[in-house]
Amino acid sequence: MTRAALLDQLHTTFGFTAFRGVQEQVLARVMAGQSTLAIMPTGAGKSLTYQLPAVMLEGTCVVVSPLIALMHDQLRAATANGISAATLTSADTDRAETIERFRSGALDLLYVAPERASQPYFREMLASAPISLFAIDEAHCVSEWGHDFRPDYRLLRPLLDSFADVPRLALTATADRHTRADVLAQLGIGEDGLIVAGFDRPNIRYAIRHRDSLLQQIKTLMAEQPGPGIVYAPTRKKVEELAEKLSASTGRRVLPYHAGLDPQVRSANQAAFVASEDMVMVATVAFGMGIDKPDVRFVAHAGIPKSIEGYYQETGRAGRDGDDAVALMLWAAEDFARARMRLAEVEDARLPGERTRLDALAALVETGACRRAVLLRHFGEDPPQTCGNCDNCLDAPGIVDATELARKLLSAVYRTGQTYGFGHVEKVLLGHEDERVLARGHDQLSVYGIIGADEAPLLKPLVRALQARGSLVPTEHGGLALGGNARDVLKGEAAVLLALQPRRERAGGRTGRRDRDTVNPVGDPLFEALRELRRSLAAEAGVPPYVIFHDATLREMALARPASRAALGEVGGVGARKLAAYGEAFLATIRQY
Repeated sequence: MTRAALLDQLHTTFGFTAFRGVQEQVLARVMAGQSTLAIMPTGAGKSLTYQLPAVMLEGTCVVVSPLIALMHDQLRAATANGISAATLTSADTDRAETIERFRSGALDLLYVAPERASQPYFREMLASAPISLFAIDEAHCVSEWGHDFRPDYRLLRPLLDSFADVPRLALTATADRHTRADVLAQLGIGEDGLIVAGFDRPNIRYAIRHRDSLLQQIKTLMAEQPGPGIVYAPTRKKVEELAEKLSASTGRRVLPYHAGLDPQVRSANQAAFVASEDMVMVATVAFGMGIDKPDVRFVAHAGIPKSIEGYYQETGRAGRDGDDAVALMLWAAEDFARARMRLAEVEDARLPGERTRLDALAALVETGACRRAVLLRHFGEDPPQTCGNCDNCLDAPGIVDATELARKLLSAVYRTGQTYGFGHVEKVLLGHEDERVLARGHDQLSVYGIIGADEAPLLKPLVRALQARGSLVPTEHGGLALGGNARDVLKGEAAVLLALQPRRERAGGRTGRRDRDTVNPVGDPLFEALRELRRSLAAEAGVPPYVIFHDATLREMALARPASRAALGEVGGVGARKLAAYGEAFLATIRQY
């Protein structure tokens, strides 16, 4: 298959004239029948690397995907581009029809979950018709070292081996070196089949701030970002509480999502979010890989995620269309305290890895350097020292050497018996003549009153930092005790540098590269008219607006103002199927302007 043929099909099916990033490199291997593991960031066009071959190769491409909602989203998008596709899931009522379409060779794509794909009866069904490709989406789920391990993914190898001549394409946005090696081994892909596109998402502005007024901080972010957003909360109770308060106080539609909701309510809430252009979903991470929505403008964490891998994947759900987006994490010391307490429940074999992940997350939160650089180095890259699009690059924090102050604080915790909370320890250090301090004789300790007024404001950010790093850990009754490298700090063998964030009015710092209204930055009335037409067509077809066209396509239409079907067909994202279905309607609107 020639490159010219690939480009011609790319334009006919998807409306694009060129490949992005490593897409062409991956496609070259697939079309040559070679198995591949592709590490591509969210929004880099992973699905195109199997959907395009599915259209061009004889037989059906079988896509293994972890969530029904994700499969149905991808099915809608593929069908809108004229690709013959179907899902075979427990939620589908047309199972017999889908099997018949597969056996007759009428399907380009067949989406299934790993639980079904690993069954012998499914393997027998696949033997009844030609298979062009196996695509394993979210392939990090194969690895026990991955952050989202799914045991059923480990059972796919017999299926793949029974069709040894069919190439395998594994895809994920999130895998460190250890996880990559495990995925290659588990899926039987040679090391020469690894393609790493890089992990950078330059359109996402990363911001991490201390959580001091959660509701107001999220409301500020929503005011700055009028488009769709996701707020991740740590518990079901917090999800419902936040959704209710945000809905009542912002004027935006805000709905909850968690595994404890009635399945019909959960499904309806997700469908509403996918179809909306300004709704906010408050969710647990159960609202995860099923989100195939390109126009999410912000992702906020109301607490720390489980790991950097989880954080990267969750924030990666913002800005998949390439437009500017914000990722805001709001954290508090108790988040790390709870996370370190949960380590006691982890089995011994996984404990070192989980502890390392938590330490890496603490380093990301506490750094005074570029957030993006810390993220990318975690995944084995060698990025520039600054990115120009994270809170620390836009508003550089003050870096204070707090080693001596940390020694005083840790010494006070130790000398008061490692049983008191920060409030009591602070009073001792500041020399307060508090009743409890005096009653316990803590005014007689060498650490009593050793901190002056100039250092006092640093105590709260310092105790948060030491808790995040594990140098201070909570006791059973809410006190503080020494942990981690506390003794090294006390002995002067470890330094403590403290990043003091500047005061900002905005939720995530200054906007950086562009004005906040990236949807319609020039206020073009034609663009708004095209968006209104898109809403109408989407409602009529029963699909989300982005399935018709992305905002980027509408902006290009508004700028180019094509006057003919041929000219409209040259706009990025306008493939043959969409040109036939929607071309005249959009041309009619353009002619009015």
